[in-house]
Amino acid sequence: MDDTAIIELYHRREEQAITESDRKYGGMCRSIAMRLLGLKEDAEECVNDTWYAAWNKMPPDRPAYLGAFLGRITRNLSVSRWRRDHAGKRYDGIEILLSELEDCVPSTCTVEASVERHILAEAISDWLDTLDDTDRWLFVRRYWYADSVKELAAKLNERSNNCSQRLLRLRKGLRTFLETKGVEP
Repeated sequence: MDDTAIIELYHRREEQAITESDRKYGGMCRSIAMRLLGLKEDAEECVNDTWYAAWNKMPPDRPAYLGAFLGRITRNLSVSRWRRDHAGKRYDGIEILLSELEDCVPSTCTVEASVERHILAEAISDWLDTLDDTDRWLFVRRYWYADSVKELAAKLNERSNNCSQRLLRLRKGLRTFLETKGVEP
């Protein structure tokens, strides 16, 4: 089933939307969550939370790229889960207590911070457009999908050291690009 049809199922509030989303994008979402969390049970819970979040966001949202939309939700949920799980070990649960209050305490996110995030996202997107297909793929797979350097090197038929050096050059290139655009890291 194509993305447009799946999105239409969400808008008609048909539960088949979740089944079709899982059939088409479940593997990708599980992979993202597993790489970030490392535990199958936690990853599966994040993927289930992804379907719930997608159900609540559509309507009104009508994403242009359903896979990217679902992948972003999964990644954000997984990162939040990881932070929550690791925060308790370092900060005696204070961060967990604060996260429980998020629903009733106003956001500390300012308009300025939101604009800065948007400018940074656009700058990174512009920089990615300057890369060749292989470097763009490498950067996105490493820093969005959290693929290991070893896995990436194997897919590129390179040694891990060469792949690490290539990623280092890409990061330096990004930093230089951002500095020329006036975006502070």
